[in-house]
Amino acid sequence: MRILGLDVGSKTIGVAISDPLGWTAQGITTIRRVKKEQDIEEVHKICKEYGVETIVIGLPKNMNGTIGESGERVLALAEQIKEKTNLPIEMWDERLTTVAAHRAMLEADLSRGKRKKIVDKIAAIYILQGYLDKLRLSK
Repeated sequence: MRILGLDVGSKTIGVAISDPLGWTAQGITTIRRVKKEQDIEEVHKICKEYGVETIVIGLPKNMNGTIGESGERVLALAEQIKEKTNLPIEMWDERLTTVAAHRAMLEADLSRGKRKKIVDKIAAIYILQGYLDKLRLSK
């Protein structure tokens, strides 16, 4: 059972994949966004390559829990990814995942340049790991 985690931004999409048992999340790449169709095709290729069964996408919410403009864009993209891949999509509240990713990288003493290159991939790991932990706890 492989689960894909996505952190969708306006310029990049951070990508993480679960191990085959669904215990841990590992970052695999950051997709540089070009055109929506191309972005979706990249996600589709990754799904086929890893035998993905479910996709978890971070849903940006406002701090009060409402869904704003960026959340609406992510929901629309999620629907298009679902149509292309024919896989179930789970939305995951991503509030503060990017903050946590930055904090972890600062603690690891990574340079600003390195942090900028991998922040979305790290955020995708946080999104996916949160989902995996929830699945494990609900069993």
